[in-house]
Amino acid sequence: MKASVTKGLGQGFTVEEVELAAPAGHEVRVEVRASGLCHSDLSVATFIGGEFPVVLGHEVAGVVTGTGPEVTQVKVGDHVVGSLIQHCGACVNCLGGRTHICLRPEATLRSPGQPPRITWNGAPVAQGMALGGFAQEALVHENQLAVVPDEMPWAQAALIGCGVLTGAGAVLNSADVRQGESVVVIGAGGVGLNAVSGARLAGAGTIIVTDIEDAKLERARAFGATHVVNSRTTDPVEAVHDITGTGADHVFDFVGVRPVTAQGMRMLGKGGGLYLIGVGSNDAGVDVSSLVALSGSQKVQGVYMGSSNLKRDIPFYAAMYLQGRMNLDDLVSREIRLDGIDAGYEALKDGSTARVVITDFS
Repeated sequence: MKASVTKGLGQGFTVEEVELAAPAGHEVRVEVRASGLCHSDLSVATFIGGEFPVVLGHEVAGVVTGTGPEVTQVKVGDHVVGSLIQHCGACVNCLGGRTHICLRPEATLRSPGQPPRITWNGAPVAQGMALGGFAQEALVHENQLAVVPDEMPWAQAALIGCGVLTGAGAVLNSADVRQGESVVVIGAGGVGLNAVSGARLAGAGTIIVTDIEDAKLERARAFGATHVVNSRTTDPVEAVHDITGTGADHVFDFVGVRPVTAQGMRMLGKGGGLYLIGVGSNDAGVDVSSLVALSGSQKVQGVYMGSSNLKRDIPFYAAMYLQGRMNLDDLVSREIRLDGIDAGYEALKDGSTARVVITDFS
């Protein structure tokens, strides 16, 4: 099969012929129909590193074409969406529904004594985030897959597995935003736009989006922002307090740059929460005054994958889209071929591009 292989740091994405093993145990073979380009994969390929060579790609949607003998949750012909949330299903956190913080995520992988899932010229190839979706086919543990309706379009379905889970989940799961509350979304990229969608679903009364690019802010309005603030030309802290009157109930930071996160802290009203999702620099973080936090009963919380339970949340977002209650269409700015990943990531540097999705694997 064809797969886009990253051979080392800074070496880009090259299409090669690789071999995919037969499914064993709880593994599912998926014919990939769409795979989104997420910055996390680009970070691995350019500066984070890891095992090389590797097939990256963790926003995956496709059709089940084969199953291992122990698979019980999906069947051949099912339309599925993959997620990087690896969970064993049996630890105390999984049993409590907190699969995003599973204590044994390695249970979704093959053991060291088993042959690799992917080989290239007879040598092992790593599988990015246990998914490897930049390929014609993928071999994935059933715990990392959720079934979606057949009428769900592929490109939109693929984006649910990471960007939608993270953005909307931060609002609905991590913060548990309530009807009428005020929400601030810092950063109107693809994930931030999903937080806007989540805030709409939650019934937030005020949804403020801040960014430095007007094109992104206009797109945020289309997703449901009630107010937008260009933080390059306007003090966003003052703007949020002017709009809300008392400060925000919830602030979601999708940028992750220290001065911006500090602004998010100052946007909070009494009882407000700051949620850290983006990591835009090595020193990302925020200094918290205990006196201010205590007197205002404020909190700071890190959010991983929107505190999502993928088996519950992926079908939910698919249903919301099919009912016309969630905007996923405007996330898909461009569809590309498997050999166009490098150019696709270059296109994402343009603020007018929300997300790029591979839909042609020929």
